[in-house]
Amino acid sequence: MAPPKRKTGGRVTPKGTKPGGLHQTHHLDHADPKSMHGVNTPDASTRYTPPTPKSYYVSPPWVPILMFVLLGLGALVILCYYLGAVPGGRSNWYLFGGLACVLGGLYTATKYR
Repeated sequence: MAPPKRKTGGRVTPKGTKPGGLHQTHHLDHADPKSMHGVNTPDASTRYTPPTPKSYYVSPPWVPILMFVLLGLGALVILCYYLGAVPGGRSNWYLFGGLACVLGGLYTATKYR
């Protein structure tokens, strides 16, 4: 025989109370400012916070230039490696350097605003 199903729904507050209301044992102690019972809402702040100026979000003009230089240099190094036109023989350090330049260009692209 299968076990009985759990009951869903029903009363979750003690009988005789309303949802959102305080139970008889949860009254605020107004004499204690650090009372942990009840709902403490902070007062509205009267300070004015000015909006951030648009010039703060504008990237300097060298950011897109650096991005395209790094992407182009990385692609050129990798292409030259596969064509065999790199000085000193084919070393994996050329691939690592080209990949680092491409990743640096992608990182710079994420910082452009």
